[in-house]
Amino acid sequence: MARNIDIIGNAKKVIVKIGSSILTDNDAKSPIRHVWLDKLAQDIMAWQQQKKQIVIVTSGSIVLGRSILKYYDKNSLKLEEKQAAAAAGQSLLMRAYENALAKFGLQCAQILLTLEDTEQRRRHLNARATIHELLSHNIIPIINENDTIATDEIRYGDNDRLAARIATMISADLLIMLSDVDGLYDRNPQQYENAKHIPYVNIINKQIEDMAGEQTNPLSNGGMITKIAAAKIAVNGGCHALIANGHKEFPLSTLTTYNKATAFIAIDKPQIARKKWIQGSIHLHGVIMIDDGAVQALKAGKSLLPAGVVQINGHFQRGDTVAIHNVQHQHIATGLTNYDSRNCSKIIGLNSHDIAKVLGNDTRTTLIHRDDMSML
Repeated sequence: MARNIDIIGNAKKVIVKIGSSILTDNDAKSPIRHVWLDKLAQDIMAWQQQKKQIVIVTSGSIVLGRSILKYYDKNSLKLEEKQAAAAAGQSLLMRAYENALAKFGLQCAQILLTLEDTEQRRRHLNARATIHELLSHNIIPIINENDTIATDEIRYGDNDRLAARIATMISADLLIMLSDVDGLYDRNPQQYENAKHIPYVNIINKQIEDMAGEQTNPLSNGGMITKIAAAKIAVNGGCHALIANGHKEFPLSTLTTYNKATAFIAIDKPQIARKKWIQGSIHLHGVIMIDDGAVQALKAGKSLLPAGVVQINGHFQRGDTVAIHNVQHQHIATGLTNYDSRNCSKIIGLNSHDIAKVLGNDTRTTLIHRDDMSML
C-alpha cells in the first residue's frame, strides 16, 4: 500500500483545495487567518523548490464579502446578495494570497471559473492552456468559482468538485483537500467516540459513500459528501486524492510527518486516464487525414502539425473531438482539435511559422497537441 509520503513525494502537479472554514476564523465577522496563510505560503515555496507545480483552489470570497457588507446570517442571503458578497470579498481574498506568497518571493494569478468553463471543451482547452502557461512561469494559479455571475444552474456549489475537475483537466497527480477532520471515518467522529479512521480507499463504492456524514460547519458549502464525490472525480481522472486536516500549521509539509489522513488511490496515471477519456468519445465531429510522415511522428509521441495534414472532412469547432486517419482511410487516433474546421482547411500543409500569415497573430503551432490525443 502506498504511503502518503510516497504519494506526495512522487507528485509533480498538485491541486490544493482550501475551504472557507480553513482560511477564516470560525466567525463570519473575522478576517483571514494571515498567520496560517503565511505558513501555507512557506510550504508552497518549499514544494516549488522540489520542482512541484502548485495550483490553489480557494473558497472565502463570499465569507469575506459578507463581513464587508455586514451580511452576518448566511442562511438568509438572496442570490444577488451572495453575488455582491463574492464581488466585495474576492479582491480582499486575492490580496491576502498575494501578500502571503510575496513574502517568499512567489507570484500568483487569479482565475475565476464556472461549471461551463470546465465542461464545454473549447472553454476547457482555454482554461487548461492558461493554467499550464502560468505554471510554466512558476506563477501559482489561485482559482475560485465565479460566484459573482454563476447561478444555481451553472455553478458547482462547492469548491471540492471544482478542484477535482481542474485536477483532471490539467492532468494533476494529486488533489489535496484541506478539511476540518483528519480524513474519512466510518461514522461521524464528532458524534461517535469509537469512529474508525479510514487511511486508504482503493475503490469508492456505496459503502464508502455512505460513510460520509452531513455538513456541520456553517462557513462551508461542502462537507464529507462533496469531498467523496470530488475524490471519485479525481481518481477516475488518474489523480490521487487526499483529505487531511488543514488547521495544522504548515498544512502541506505536515502531511509527510503526520500521516493521519485519507488517501484515495488512482489506478491510472493522469495522462493515461485523459487519453482514455478522449478515446471514449462517442460523437466524432470530423476527420483529419494525415500523410505517412505525420503518422510516424504521432507514433513517436509528437503533436499533430498542420504540415502533415492532407485533407479535412466535417464541420467542427475548436475543442471538438475528431478522428485522425492515414491516407489509407484507417482510423489511427482521436484528439481534441485546436482549430475549427474552417481554419483547419486554410492551414493544411503549412509550416508552423506560416500559420500567422494566414490566420493572424492569434494562432497555435499544433493542430492537435499530443496531450489531447489518444492513439488507437
